[in-house]
Amino acid sequence: MKKFVALALLLVFAALAVFASVQEKEPAHKLIEFHMALLKRGPKYDAAGMSKELRSAHIANVMSLIESGKAVIAGPLGDQSDIAGIFVLRAQSAEEARTWAENDPAVKAGFFVAEMHPWWSEDVMKKPATPVKLTTAYLAFLTRGAKWTPEQTPATAELQKAHLANIVRLAGLKKLVVAGPFGDNGELRGIFVFKVATLAEARALADTDPAVQAGRLALDIHPWMVPEGVLP
Repeated sequence: MKKFVALALLLVFAALAVFASVQEKEPAHKLIEFHMALLKRGPKYDAAGMSKELRSAHIANVMSLIESGKAVIAGPLGDQSDIAGIFVLRAQSAEEARTWAENDPAVKAGFFVAEMHPWWSEDVMKKPATPVKLTTAYLAFLTRGAKWTPEQTPATAELQKAHLANIVRLAGLKKLVVAGPFGDNGELRGIFVFKVATLAEARALADTDPAVQAGRLALDIHPWMVPEGVLP
């Protein structure tokens, strides 16, 4: 009987060791799918800005999305880009995310239109500090560059490997705080979000990307006003 118990214990310990080994082999950077709404100028857009009432309703909706956890981050771009603002939504489906975006008062009024994209990232965004106060980060869209090709070759595989290694390096500097690819295989390939002092510094860091240097990817960088405390 004692021998049977000892054997059973050995089997349990062996199973636990195998489980621990499997756990250790899981990827350190686990990406999950979010849905990004790019708010662009709609048919009723007015360069003079929203009415006071519409602006209040829009801001109240943004805060409701963040407080409810539907949006993990949201905020306007701080320049005169075609993209006025961004929602990153944690939804069960693309349809649910689109419904939330299109229910924004400024979208319903035609001031904005919501362009939707699946987007993958680590789940690193946090709750905003209270009271809510905006701070400036810098968001770089990675787009198809002049030398983009759809073919997968040993050369493009090496370039992708170098691209990912550079992301890890920039993250280690604590300046690149969010990065991830779009999931719809379109013109937009991914984003970088930098917590740095200036647009020039963000651009200098983004320019170190090997795929950008090779012309496979191109950069479109903007100041992004986001709630303090949300970015890691």
